[in-house]
Amino acid sequence: MVHLDPFYPIVPDTEWLARLLPLGIKLVQLRIKDQPAEIVRAEIAKALTLCAVQDCQLVVNDYWREALHAGADFVHLGQEDLADADLAALKAARVRIGISTHSEQELDVALAAGPDYVALGPIYPTLLKKMPWAPQGLARLAAWRKKVSCALVAIGGITPERAPGVLDAGADSVAVITDIMTHQHPELRTGNWVAVTQPWRQLSTGSAHA
Repeated sequence: MVHLDPFYPIVPDTEWLARLLPLGIKLVQLRIKDQPAEIVRAEIAKALTLCAVQDCQLVVNDYWREALHAGADFVHLGQEDLADADLAALKAARVRIGISTHSEQELDVALAAGPDYVALGPIYPTLLKKMPWAPQGLARLAAWRKKVSCALVAIGGITPERAPGVLDAGADSVAVITDIMTHQHPELRTGNWVAVTQPWRQLSTGSAHA
């Protein structure tokens, strides 16, 4: 099973990535939205360079073709993206895959693809966007931990105060967007996250990141 760092921030561009990388993050997702193809390719290439310098695992959201072309080794796919992705090409290139899930049906679809991790959310109510799914809660997270043999990522409404309970419930990693992006002092908040998740980082039987 792939080993994920317990802290998994998600950033919208390489400007944010450059700000947060020096703070000790070892796993990060680049989630670019609504940009022309040339910008996406340039951002992925820059992100790969930045992450290599800091020994941080980069996960590219959605743009699997561009990620494959750039030589990225980890992609994250939503359910719609999963339906269109060339999984055979990704696996032939040894690209690891994470997949979003929000229901039992979506979990079945995701597991059929043989992912390296599945993400469950939202665990708590989230302000990022209107969700058609009710908050999953820790009990469901624990139940899914028993169902999946791959890594499990929790996302949605998680704060540093909630993170220990989420990790103790069975999550291997906690994905974070709003708690950092909307914070008055994002760098300070990121440092807080790195510190809070350190006990689980030390408990890892594998490497500190994927």
